[in-house]
Amino acid sequence: MKLDILAFGSHPDDVEIGCSATLAKEISLGKKVGIIDLTQGELGTRGSAEIRLKEATKAKEILGVSIRENLKFSDGFFVNDKNHQLEIIKIIRKYKPEIVLCNAIDDRHIDHPKGSNLVSNACFLSGLLKIETELDGIKQEKWRPKQVYHYIQWKNIEPDFVVDVTGFMDKKIASVMAYSSQVFDPKSNEPETPITSRNFLESIEYRAKDLGRLINVEYAEGFTTERYVAVENLSKLI
Repeated sequence: MKLDILAFGSHPDDVEIGCSATLAKEISLGKKVGIIDLTQGELGTRGSAEIRLKEATKAKEILGVSIRENLKFSDGFFVNDKNHQLEIIKIIRKYKPEIVLCNAIDDRHIDHPKGSNLVSNACFLSGLLKIETELDGIKQEKWRPKQVYHYIQWKNIEPDFVVDVTGFMDKKIASVMAYSSQVFDPKSNEPETPITSRNFLESIEYRAKDLGRLINVEYAEGFTTERYVAVENLSKLI
């Protein structure tokens, strides 16, 4: 299956928190979208790999993405090396996305910038003819996404561009809340984490509102890019 957009996250819930309203909007426009989780989030203070897999499946259904896979890299300890790059290259060549979305380039959790660099490097390498990969015994063709964008996570990184996601925040919130083991739950007796507070849950909406305010819409999500953002003509800007 060829995808238009493939979103990578170091952990299940990264994509939902970072850019799921944008994905929901693109899906509504007829785009085929997939999510790849690099790890199972097994080192998380709350929940377990098994619980998070169920939550990720529920979030997938809420958003309506076409595929979701987990590469089962080691949470906290995966590295940006040849072996990990090749696994991602196989995924990129399998789904041939035009656009790849990945973790924030700088963030509180060490896996986020690691995942960001790893996926970005693999996107470039995937376009090299002399790197040979196979999937299910069949030689893969080279493929390089046209664009690689980084969504914003914990830190308030200055975006290079923002996407109007007005009308899609309900789906974003619902997909985040699918991770009931990870987010605010007043009935939980498990240890607190930075993302289990009511403030964090509310921040998902008020941060999107603030970005929306800056471009004169109700809600927006921000992204950074490694290359110049180009537009066809001035009238394409909002």
